[in-house]
Amino acid sequence: MSRNKADLLLLSAAFVWGSSYGFMKIGAETMPPICIAALRCLFAFIILCPLFLGRMIRKTNRDILLYSAVTGFLIAGVFIGVIYGVIGTSASAAGFLISTSVIMVPILHGLWIRKWPSLPVMTGTVIVTAGLVLLNGVTSISLDKGFILCLLAAFLYTLDILFTNTFVSRIDSLLLGIWQMGFAGLFAGIMSCILETPVLPSTVPEWTAVLGLAIFSSAYGFTVQAMAQEYTTPERAGFIFSLEPVFSALFAFAFLGENLGTTGLAGAFLILLGVWAAGGTFSFPLRSKN
Repeated sequence: MSRNKADLLLLSAAFVWGSSYGFMKIGAETMPPICIAALRCLFAFIILCPLFLGRMIRKTNRDILLYSAVTGFLIAGVFIGVIYGVIGTSASAAGFLISTSVIMVPILHGLWIRKWPSLPVMTGTVIVTAGLVLLNGVTSISLDKGFILCLLAAFLYTLDILFTNTFVSRIDSLLLGIWQMGFAGLFAGIMSCILETPVLPSTVPEWTAVLGLAIFSSAYGFTVQAMAQEYTTPERAGFIFSLEPVFSALFAFAFLGENLGTTGLAGAFLILLGVWAAGGTFSFPLRSKN
């Protein structure tokens, strides 16, 4: 797979993730939020298993299960952190804080490989951050419970991107994408039993929400992420995923009648500009090799 094709697949993942907020909004009106996270992942796993059962039987080994458990734990943590973070702070601040993974990815990856992020990446990070502020309409952020949980979700999402980038070079990336859904559903299900009273969908809107999240956002989005990250860098993945709030805003405009406004449009433009600006490869060593 070429890098361009991998980037397009990641872009498609960001697109379906952008649609997930509408499904979550529908489901959360009548269902426990962590239960929704558990069901979306478990149903995604159930959907994917028959499609790739032969491959799973032949190639699944201890390493695949171990690595999938790690990324599955991180994904479950992201879902739970987002759910309770949004409850504890303003929607605009939550949207911005969760999107700060685009800042964390190049910093943590640079520390890991002992290189400064490339000049285009640093430039793109600054531009995208400014765009996120405008798109989410952030006017102030207070250091409260919601702030901490949203920032924790962004950190866990950053770790998921970086660990996925490492794991796909060692194991079958498709199987990682499938098994991590099963583990994420398991971990979220345990937390749902502890913090909530889990229930199954019982109405058409509830089934629509859960299955929409399971099929598009989880089964497709996270599996494609694992497969495509084998052929691109974590920085590029992080920048492409920063387009998720842009797609989310477009879906909100098209189906919920929400208007971006001039500021929001300017923010979306800056995010696109930042992603384009981050396309270079020139980098600086973190320290001298001498």
